[in-house]
Amino acid sequence: MQANLSALKYLKLTENKLLWINETVFKDFPSLTYLDLDKNPFTCDCSNAGFIQWVKNNKQTQVVNAHRYKCSFPSDKQGSLLLEFDIHSCRDDGSFFCFISSSCLVVLTLLTCFIYNFLRWHLTYTFHLFLAYLYDSRREKKGGPRRFDAFVSYNVHDENWVYKEMLPVLEGEQGWRLCLHHRDFQPGKPIIENITDAIYSSRKTICVISQNYLQSEWCSREIQMASYRLFDEKKDVLILLFLEDIPSRYLSPCYHIRKLVKKHTYLSWPQAAQHPEVFCSNVT
Repeated sequence: MQANLSALKYLKLTENKLLWINETVFKDFPSLTYLDLDKNPFTCDCSNAGFIQWVKNNKQTQVVNAHRYKCSFPSDKQGSLLLEFDIHSCRDDGSFFCFISSSCLVVLTLLTCFIYNFLRWHLTYTFHLFLAYLYDSRREKKGGPRRFDAFVSYNVHDENWVYKEMLPVLEGEQGWRLCLHHRDFQPGKPIIENITDAIYSSRKTICVISQNYLQSEWCSREIQMASYRLFDEKKDVLILLFLEDIPSRYLSPCYHIRKLVKKHTYLSWPQAAQHPEVFCSNVT
């Protein structure tokens, strides 16, 4: 049975053992101007948060002596004032969770974009370096020989020198088995994986360094991986062969080459061009 209480102005509910009140019930009393709820055993928890907020914010209804209403439950709140209960601790609108989630999503998106644009090659390189390390460890345990005597790292613009000057001596006269890009890289295999296999399948890596070599991204990765193997095995597995005199200022951006030149002996073709047989014997 529903009654029309739209004209109700005065409501007294003292000593009714009311523990909590749903503030939405007052929507049925649009004319209510006076409310007395004194001497009720209110519960000071989140079940009364809406009522407490309504008492503080409503401008139409006068709640008699609301500032004196005391809590009866729970026991640790007994005797404290109802309106002093911290209703902010009851808010669970998910805004903080949404903020944290959206912030994490933004950071993750930015991090993913950064990794994809700047670090994907480094991660791929590190992965293949790890695989190469495992491959080399297994090979050492088996004690088998390496497939090649040397992997030749060079820029395509220097290919003519490699074919005319290096191959006839190292492969023709010395009997070396060289690993070359166009001849020994497996078709369809990722380039970085071919490079890794070539370096760790060879006794040595010969880097034919020129201005063109310094400007090549793949040549840079080849000498980086070869230098990592050098530092890891602590053996003479890397030979630097300079086709031309390169000022030190051009080596400054190439950290790995500059570091190797400072700590290891290298070969220079301009100085040994008059005696190629001595030059090639130093390579071997």
